[in-house]
Amino acid sequence: MKTTFKEEDNYFVMYFEGRLDTAASAQTEEDMKPLYDCSGHDIILDCTNLEYISSSGLRLFLALLKTAKPKGSHIYIRGINEDLRQVFAMTGFINLFEFK
Repeated sequence: MKTTFKEEDNYFVMYFEGRLDTAASAQTEEDMKPLYDCSGHDIILDCTNLEYISSSGLRLFLALLKTAKPKGSHIYIRGINEDLRQVFAMTGFINLFEFK
């Protein structure tokens, strides 16, 4: 699992590449820490190159959402493939996030 953090056009953008499974979740959680200081920025989670997400990965996305919303930030998910879209739909996460 590889993550890359960038600031683009006043957005905080995190790029995910590979499989976000239980084994990768601890390091990914550490990599996502800059996103938690999001005051004044909206966040894009770019999943274009994300192949798989487990419940551990979904938990990371949800924890970030719970932190960002009270700060007035929006979280957008970009580039999910059909398999990931089905996971988000089955878990109800499709209703929690905004998609680009």
